[in-house]
Amino acid sequence: MSKIDPRAVIEPGATVGKNVTVEAYAVIKAGVVLGEDCVIKSHAYIDGNTTIGKGTVVWPGASIGTKPQDLKFRGEITYVSIGEYCEIREYVTINASCGEGSTVKVGNHCLLMAYCHVAHNCEVGDYVIMANNSMLAGHVILEDHVIIGGMTPIHQFVRVGRYAMVGGFSRVTHDIPPYTLGAGYPYKLGGLNLVGLKRHGFSMQTRQQLTKAFKIMFRSELSHAEAIRRLEQEMPSQELEHWIAFFKSSKRGFASPEQIAEAQDVLEELEVTGSK
Repeated sequence: MSKIDPRAVIEPGATVGKNVTVEAYAVIKAGVVLGEDCVIKSHAYIDGNTTIGKGTVVWPGASIGTKPQDLKFRGEITYVSIGEYCEIREYVTINASCGEGSTVKVGNHCLLMAYCHVAHNCEVGDYVIMANNSMLAGHVILEDHVIIGGMTPIHQFVRVGRYAMVGGFSRVTHDIPPYTLGAGYPYKLGGLNLVGLKRHGFSMQTRQQLTKAFKIMFRSELSHAEAIRRLEQEMPSQELEHWIAFFKSSKRGFASPEQIAEAQDVLEELEVTGSK
C-alpha cells in the first residue's frame, strides 16, 4: 500500500506504483510516473512526462520535469527519465528536454546533492555523484561512475568520461577523458584516477595499460591523431577501446599538454583527499 499524505497534490493522470510514499505538500502533476518504493518528500514538485524508477528518493524542494531554460523550446512533447535507487537531494532542479521526443536521462544509483542542476538534453549515467551546487548546462553527457565536485559548472555539449573525477570549484569547458582526475579554472588534468580505479576493482594490468595510454596521449610529442593510431596497435582491452573511441568522437577538445604539465599539485591534492 502506498502512503499518500492527504495534503499532497496528485493530479489525475499521474501514475503511482506500489509502496510509494508522498509526503505533505508535494506536487505530482499529470503525466508523472512513480515507480514502486519511491519516496517523494515534502514540497517536492514533479511535472511533465517524468518517469522515476524504483526506490528513488526525491528530497524537499526538488523540482523535476519543468520547462527547460532554453529559448528554443516551443512546448513540444519531451521527457525526463530517472533511474532506480537514486537520491535527488534538496532543491535539485532537473529540467525537461528540448526538441520533440527528446529525453533528459539520469541513470541508476545516482546521488545528486543539494542545489545541483541538470539542464535540457543531458544524459547522466549510472552511479554518478554530483556534489552540492554542481551544474550541467544543456546537452552535457556524464558517463558511468563520474564524480563532479561541488560548485562546478559544466559547459554545454561537454562530455565527461566514465570513472573520471572532477575536483570542486572547477570550470569545465572541454571534454574530460575517462579514468582521469583533475580540477581548476581553467581545468587541468592531473593524471589517472588511480584511487578510484583501485576502489572499483580494476586490475593492475588495466591500470598500467591506461597509464601508458595517458602518457602516450598527453606526455609524448605525438599529436592526438598520431597517439590514437599508436594506441590502436596496442594490446586491445575494453578500457583502451573506450579511451580511443572517446577521443575519436570528441567535438570540444581536451586540456592541452601545457595545462597537464602544470597540474602535479592538483593531482597530489586529489589523490591525498581520495585516499582518506
